[in-house]
Amino acid sequence: MVSEQQQEPKPGLLGGFKEFLTRGNVVDLAVAVVIGAAFTGVVNSVVNGVINPVVGAFGTKDLASYKACLKGPCGYDSAGHVTHGVAVLWGSVLGAVLNFLITGAVVYFLMVVPMGRYLARRAARRAKQEEEHAEVEATEVQLLREIRDALVARSS
Repeated sequence: MVSEQQQEPKPGLLGGFKEFLTRGNVVDLAVAVVIGAAFTGVVNSVVNGVINPVVGAFGTKDLASYKACLKGPCGYDSAGHVTHGVAVLWGSVLGAVLNFLITGAVVYFLMVVPMGRYLARRAARRAKQEEEHAEVEATEVQLLREIRDALVARSS
């Protein structure tokens, strides 16, 4: 009887790393990260070119400038940092939420929905091909049975 340790040698540190890198999921993940980084520029341009001007029609174009003071009047130095009081920068949070929602909507409507439709059409095509193949096989089986029965009848 062979022990478990003797059945399969464990790869070395570099061998394990090579195996990790050559898996398909790692390459797919790397491509997704690169595409995501490039896509960030597109989303940022939509936010800065479309959303911020729309918001600017009601206030300021820079969402980060929206803030509130919780404790007393806030004092700011020349660099814009709070010197006294507690400032809540809710505009930057709103900008980040809008950025996230826009990114999600663009990914969903421009990538997920079309890919889902494509995969559904492809699955329907495959199902139709399999059905036709099953019909052909059933016809062939029926024909072979008839030939067999004719040969058995002839030999009897």
